[in-house]
Formats: sequence, C-alpha cells, structure tokens
Amino acid sequence: MGHPFFETTIWIWIRRFLLLGLGIVAAGLIFQSRFTPRDMTACVEAVGSLDGLSEEEKRFFTPGGDFDLLGRPRRGDWLAQFPERGQTWDQYRQSGFNPFAPPHNRLYLQPLGAFASGSSLLERLKEFTAAFYAADVILLPPVEIASQSFRGRINTHTGRPQVRTGDILEWLKARLPADAYCLTAVTMVDLYPDDNWNFVFGEATLAERVGVFSFCRYDPAFYGEAAGAGDEGLFLRRCCKVLAHEIGHMYGLYHCVHFRCLMNGSNNLPESDSRPMHECPVCLRKFWSNIRFSLADRYLKLQHWYRQAGWADEEAWISRRLKTVLGKE
Repeated sequence: MGHPFFETTIWIWIRRFLLLGLGIVAAGLIFQSRFTPRDMTACVEAVGSLDGLSEEEKRFFTPGGDFDLLGRPRRGDWLAQFPERGQTWDQYRQSGFNPFAPPHNRLYLQPLGAFASGSSLLERLKEFTAAFYAADVILLPPVEIASQSFRGRINTHTGRPQVRTGDILEWLKARLPADAYCLTAVTMVDLYPDDNWNFVFGEATLAERVGVFSFCRYDPAFYGEAAGAGDEGLFLRRCCKVLAHEIGHMYGLYHCVHFRCLMNGSNNLPESDSRPMHECPVCLRKFWSNIRFSLADRYLKLQHWYRQAGWADEEAWISRRLKTVLGKE
C-alpha cells in the first residue's frame, strides 16, 4: 500500500514541477527557499548502515569520487524556490512504499496516440527502462486517444489540443494488469489537470500505481524551432530521463538533495537537461532494496544501451564507476 502523506507530497511535486516548466507565466515567484547543501559526511550517512551487505554491494553504495555533491541552487532552480526535506535510506525504508514483488513485478508502458518516430522510439524507451530498473517491461499496443472519452480542450496559449490527465488516470486504473507494479502512459499530446492550469507534463497516483506523462514539450519542434543536428538524440535523452525519474517516484523515491542525481528536482528544461542520467548511491540503494538485482549486471546492460544510443558520456561514466567498484572497466 502507498503511504498517504507520501502520495500527497508527490502530487504536489508533480503539479509544481509541471506548472513551473512553463516559467510561471502568471503565478510569479512565490517564495525563495533557503536550501543548505549537504556535506559528504551527511550524504554518506544518508546511504545508511551497510552492515549485512556483501563487500561488492558495499562498494557500489560508497560514493568514492564518482558523484558530485549538490551545490547551492541558482536563481530559478527547483531548490531555489521549493523546500525539500530529502529522504535518507532509513526514511525510505520506513515510508510504506509499494513493494516490488510477485504478483506486482512488471512495469507496463502504454502509448497513447501517435509518435512521430513510430515504434522505434517506444522500443528504445522500453529497452532503456528495462535496463535502468532491471525489471521486465511490457510495451502495450498503442491506443488512439480519439477512441476514448477523455475530456480535452484547445490551449489558448499554444493553439494545440490537450487532454485532461484525470480522465486518463481513471482509464488506466481500470486497465491495470494483475501483475503490474505500475502502468505508465506516455504520449506526444499535451496535457492539463483542470481548467485552472495551463499545462502539466504529467500526473501520477502512487497508491494506485498509474501515471501519464507527455513528451511533447521536450521536442524542440513544439516551440516552433527548426530541426537541428542532434535534436533527435536530445529528445530521446529527455524522454529517457523523465521516464526514469517519474518511475523512480512511483517506486517511492523523493527528490534527491544529496548528490547531483537523476532524482534531483528540476524547474525548467535547462535544469532538467543538466541533471545526470545516473542515480546517486542513496537513491540507487532505495530502488535496489525494493527490486534486488545484480548491481554490476545492471550497469553493464545500461552501458551497452548507452553505447548503442551513441551516448559516449554516459558510457564513459559507467566505465569509471565500474573501475572504482570492481577495479576494471
């Protein structure tokens, strides 16, 4: 069962993040958070006691020199505007997260509507998610949005159609497979939660294990920009990053306030783009403890996927990390 307070917190995070992605056109800056960066001692303590783990597992959860501490936020960054308590390993362990175990041990992706790149993007997202979370991922057949009775509107700012997220969530709940840990809908159609909102990138209800996320605003073409070299790779990276981040929330992870990490909050596209693709030792231990996989094998599979995607920077980071932990690349 989900933790009620945690679920409420995630709903607030998601709605804040997704509204703010537009730059707070109407709302303005409400307050300025006073975030104090953690030092390495506090970050190591957040990993928790490593007693009872194998020597190799202990090394994977020891930062070494492969992770950068999270510094002070710049004006406009997530932590400059929103206070985050963070979440240590011990706090996660006591949070009442949904356990990843039979019969709920598969991740499902549900495409909604058409994708410009067709099935190739969806297959790559499936393969990435399977490697990142070391889990069985099922890509369901696409469903046409027009075939469903979702409410929608035309956004007055963009002139583009939008679909109401709450209707999609209700539809997903009724379709949740019996063996699903979570069911995540992905779409290239813009979303909104209610008439008072301009847009959201997505919403999720964690206790009921369903969520929907739109990738359309991660595509430079959405903003009328001419296609440029590298746009396709940038779009894929953004899609992978947000999918891994949001599924992380569905595993019960709060935003990370310890290291530069995939689970850091972000307030805008540049801040999101600057986040690393990897999770820090604190966050890695959280979802590893829920799934229990071979840490080395997971890194090797991710490295193979990055190599195929042409992401030399991510491939090189994993090489460095494996050399630190295992003494070899």
